[in-house]
Amino acid sequence: MIRVATPADIPALHALVESAFRGDSARGGWTHEADLLDGQRTDPAALADAIADPDRTILIALDGHALIGCVEAKRAGMGRSALGMLSVRPDRQATGLGRRLVAAAEAYARTEHGATRMEMTVIAARGELIAWYERLGYARTGETRPFPMDDPRFGLPRMALSFVVLDRNIG
Repeated sequence: MIRVATPADIPALHALVESAFRGDSARGGWTHEADLLDGQRTDPAALADAIADPDRTILIALDGHALIGCVEAKRAGMGRSALGMLSVRPDRQATGLGRRLVAAAEAYARTEHGATRMEMTVIAARGELIAWYERLGYARTGETRPFPMDDPRFGLPRMALSFVVLDRNIG
């Protein structure tokens, strides 16, 4: 089941995101940032802000009562939404759940934001993840954006990083 996250989901949501992106637990999945960044990926306050923001929605996937995945859809203006924070519990990766979450975020963006395009930023060094998004129909726009190297909210980079921008027509 996939549904919109509520404040009650924040503790489990925080644990999920951290396990999917950082530390040794993330290495159990096929894609992670554990070798690129130290520190946390997010915190409960940032998740609470996202849940409270009418332009941002976090969708969560549940297996029974267990939170196993999430994705964020954020209104980006001019018929666009931004996809972010796609997280799948490491032991559930490579099961199709990530694809289902992306499809749910796209459907939400079309319905709730009136979006016809979905964009995202991906750390340029994550070639395998970029290739996965390309298999889903996303394409590199040619735009790059700087990684916030001095903002500990995103973790502490182990090397110079940047983002590539991908997008796709969802209309």
